[in-house]
Amino acid sequence: MTKQLRIPATYMRGGTSKGVFFSLDDLPLVARQPGPERDALLLRVIGSPDPYGKHIDGMGGGSSSTSKVVLVSKSDRPGHDVDYLFGQVAIDRPFVDWTGNCGNLSAAVGAFAIRRGLIDKQQLPDNGHSRVRIWQCNIEKTIEAQIPICDGEVEEAGDFYLDGVAFAAAEIEVSFVDPVDGALLPTGRVVDDLSVPELGSFNVSYINAGIPTLFLNASELGLSGCESQAEVNSQPALLEKLEQIRAHGALAMGLIDDLSQAKARQHTPKIAWVAPATSYQSSSGREIAKQDIDLVVRAMSMGQLHHAMMGTAAVAIASAAAVPGTLVSRAAGGTSKTRLCFGHPSGTLTVGAKASEQDGQWQIDKVVMSRSARVLMDGWVHIPSLSPAF
Repeated sequence: MTKQLRIPATYMRGGTSKGVFFSLDDLPLVARQPGPERDALLLRVIGSPDPYGKHIDGMGGGSSSTSKVVLVSKSDRPGHDVDYLFGQVAIDRPFVDWTGNCGNLSAAVGAFAIRRGLIDKQQLPDNGHSRVRIWQCNIEKTIEAQIPICDGEVEEAGDFYLDGVAFAAAEIEVSFVDPVDGALLPTGRVVDDLSVPELGSFNVSYINAGIPTLFLNASELGLSGCESQAEVNSQPALLEKLEQIRAHGALAMGLIDDLSQAKARQHTPKIAWVAPATSYQSSSGREIAKQDIDLVVRAMSMGQLHHAMMGTAAVAIASAAAVPGTLVSRAAGGTSKTRLCFGHPSGTLTVGAKASEQDGQWQIDKVVMSRSARVLMDGWVHIPSLSPAF
């Protein structure tokens, strides 16, 4: 009889995503280092690859928002408390994408670290907020999370509502410090012309903050910017069109050397389309009035329209809105915005960016947004022993 591995794990919601969280030291020794053994283990935890797309035999939820893993460990980096590594697990292929961050799950990292004893107790107030400084290993950036503390423990209950999440929870302020990797504008221009064979040319703004993202005008795609998940994800031809544009955009951004590489890099870059503020009905049935938002945005994640908005894409949106002339800035009214509220399929999100310009080069100092996080399950994940290495 082959026994199952039993690995300590925590299933958490962070923002509008869910993932399986591990302390790095709890993984089998061979999986504590990057490599095929680690990927194989995490794929089996999630239940991928699954030709049925349901993750019935794993912890995943059959969507990009729920097929995620997080590894956390104490940090040796000065000025940081923990290291955070994120893996986006493909649903239908044996592939874990380590090229980007998950902004939503970033909100849960600090709480997880405190609960698992990775933060020194003397740093924790009896009541108030504990600032957890996180080193995001995928993109090598700093994230600061203000974790609410009550009676010396993480406070999860509260009255903060986040569109895309059914229930209220405690508010967590998340700051993405210096989120630009390299140049904010990879081509040096606020708008480029992207030519895609058989599809034509498109105005595009390439933004490299939070996560590499290419923004298009909804109107050039024949879209309104107010689409629901069902409207987009039920159109195979549209999905293929968007993927072709994304692949050519990845090449233009210098993220890949050949178009064929885009299939192995589904997590980055993101593709999103924007339009001026418009009234629409969110997926919960709530009416979103155009006077309450600055613009509407829809974004793709792993080949499907995201049900709300990825946290890292929200960083890119805020960064683009702070730079005059980008498609995002134009859709939001044409002026630089340090704080904006945008509409997404599940509702709205407010995000702020602190930007500065020096010698014609734009830099984003910090992007701040509010999320929430909660433990859904604590215990162990059980998976069949994959090889003698485990």
